[in-house]
Amino acid sequence: MNFLSLTPRQLRRGSACGCWRIEQYQRVALRPRIVQRGFAEIRQEVPKTKPKASTALRRTAAASLPIRANPNPTRSDIQPIFTYATAERYLMRSLRGSLPKGAVSLHDSWWVPKWTDSQNGKDGEVFLFANGSFVCWGLGEDEAHRFAQEVLANSGAELAPLKEPETEDLEFVTDPEEATRLQGDLIVLGKTSPLSSEDTTPMELPPSVLPRETVLARYAFSQALSRSTALSVLESSLEDYLTSVAPLPRALQRTGKPGLGRRALVMKLGELLRFRQGLNLNRENFSDTPDFYWSEPVLEAYFNSLSNALEIRLRTQSVNDKITYAAEMQSVLRELLTETSAHRMELIIIALIAVEVVICLIRDGPELWEMVFGEKEEGPKSAGTA
Repeated sequence: MNFLSLTPRQLRRGSACGCWRIEQYQRVALRPRIVQRGFAEIRQEVPKTKPKASTALRRTAAASLPIRANPNPTRSDIQPIFTYATAERYLMRSLRGSLPKGAVSLHDSWWVPKWTDSQNGKDGEVFLFANGSFVCWGLGEDEAHRFAQEVLANSGAELAPLKEPETEDLEFVTDPEEATRLQGDLIVLGKTSPLSSEDTTPMELPPSVLPRETVLARYAFSQALSRSTALSVLESSLEDYLTSVAPLPRALQRTGKPGLGRRALVMKLGELLRFRQGLNLNRENFSDTPDFYWSEPVLEAYFNSLSNALEIRLRTQSVNDKITYAAEMQSVLRELLTETSAHRMELIIIALIAVEVVICLIRDGPELWEMVFGEKEEGPKSAGTA
């Protein structure tokens, strides 16, 4: 019997087992509902809370659950890491005058060891990279936005500012009893292995809000995060570009015409070449490991672990494939425009030749008539005279 279909009146009319029926009705009613749609069953339960993670890290987010669910006395609270891209490039030399006091150059970045938010007094550190992004440790999205407004907006160091900033977020904890690593979608800052060269770490570093021992580990993780965010900028711009040229093949199918003039097509091609240049030919491209890590395998492992988790190389290859497809499509359209122009030139040449023939006939027609038919008329006349 299906107790869910029983009405209250039917339940009250039950015999000695009426109470049992009511209990069964309540038990069934309290179970999670199962909605059948075709062959699939979807359980409508209250979703469990999941750790916040970036899209590329979501598949490995479960690996961080043991740390999140089992705090210990030596481990800090979970803190945010926020990456914020505001431009395609930063002029690093121009940034120096706008950075807060205490900022130092650390390899390929400017490092702000301590920045205090003017509104909530929250402290954090910031790494700024030439690819147009900066990484905040211990600061969230609101603080990163205020840092961009207070430090970068009037610096004059932003080349090709973005209409909308690109962001990416992660989280970290500090625990001096554990090894520094990336676990799932959580960075653990703790013990680090000795570096190959003592010169890698500057001798004099200003005090920071985070431990000095892991500053280069934070730098390596930050550089990987900044690359991912800068790549997201290119991905978003390329998607907008592909959307703008998507109607062209359909227009070619329906009308037999490319749908773009030569000038517009050349401009689109230049935009496409600019994408490829930004992806592969800049000083810091997305495919190669920075030279700094060649002599420091420990830092290279930190950098590669986060780069692989963010799938930077796969995404770079995907962007290159999309650019190749768009270039092939534009090559076909350019050839069609060339053929159309060549055909038009042939028609113009034929028309010019026809015009020249007509002009010649008008100008030299009478003379030619006399030359051809005048001699024939003179012949019979001379014969009659004789």
